Amino acid sequence: MRIVVIGGSGHIGTYLVPRLVRGGHEVVNISRGTSSAYTEAPEWAEVRQVVADRERQDADGTFGDTVLALEPDVVIDLVCFTLASATALVEALRGRVAHLVHCGSIWRYGKSRKLPIAEGSDSAEAPLDEYGVEKDRIARMMKAETASGGLATTTIHPGHIVGPGWHPIGPLGNLDPAVWATVAAGRPLQVPGSGAEMMHHVHADDLAQAFELAVEHRDAAAGEDFNIVAPTALSVRGYADIAAAWFGQTAILETVTWDEFRTAVGDGHADASWGHLDRSQCFTIEKAKTLLGYAPAYEPEAAVLESLRWLLDNGQLETPNPLQV
Repeated sequence: MRIVVIGGSGHIGTYLVPRLVRGGHEVVNISRGTSSAYTEAPEWAEVRQVVADRERQDADGTFGDTVLALEPDVVIDLVCFTLASATALVEALRGRVAHLVHCGSIWRYGKSRKLPIAEGSDSAEAPLDEYGVEKDRIARMMKAETASGGLATTTIHPGHIVGPGWHPIGPLGNLDPAVWATVAAGRPLQVPGSGAEMMHHVHADDLAQAFELAVEHRDAAAGEDFNIVAPTALSVRGYADIAAAWFGQTAILETVTWDEFRTAVGDGHADASWGHLDRSQCFTIEKAKTLLGYAPAYEPEAAVLESLRWLLDNGQLETPNPLQV
């Protein structure tokens, strides 16, 4: 099949595009042409690259024509963030393309109510921010589109994406590099909240596997949405314990109020921590396993360790002690 991937040069596409090529598909990658994949793979030599400014073309109503001109059998959309943009693409592809697979987000869900959170259940509250609201509206629109006999669509909702080449969401639910220095040195780590709050990561290659499976199992995937995460989730306390052990240390956690935490780390890192920890999310992947055969290879800590090792080896992160694993 000819598969057009929109935004295939980022976290997911780094792993997904080579997978699709190895699967025998003809792949076209639409991007702004300003970045390249995070890791090299020989399969990229077989990928046709098309440069397009989606935001500008959405504004003038031509992006759907750009995609259709490539004559795709399947379209995988990794960089759509508004209902208007998603709706325009669906309307352009309806009756012309066999399948549209959209990248959503677990932030379509708000605070957890029952764990694990399952698709189509009352496990979580409504989304908390504009990004999550839009992702939820897109997923609902696409489900209704397929149910009404229109375009076959599938929505994949990733957890916190981890992989070599970028910083993982850390034990405090943010990207503060000082957290890694603290646990690596065995110094007390200030933790806002109880330490029992949950985060659910996913390795980018496991996520790519899910997109590939959705393409391969179109009939099972059509009209469905899937939460795609690692087999287990990490609590703040457990994550810190595991991370400290990588450096031969024992985590020392010091409970502080959110006001104290914000004063210590600044608004940016505190807002990120609140966004992750206040939701305290953990998901089930049973639906993806049953309908698609999803079989993640990475536990969350293994995915994070791989990412952390890359950052250290490539001078993107410094810690007072080296990894001992």
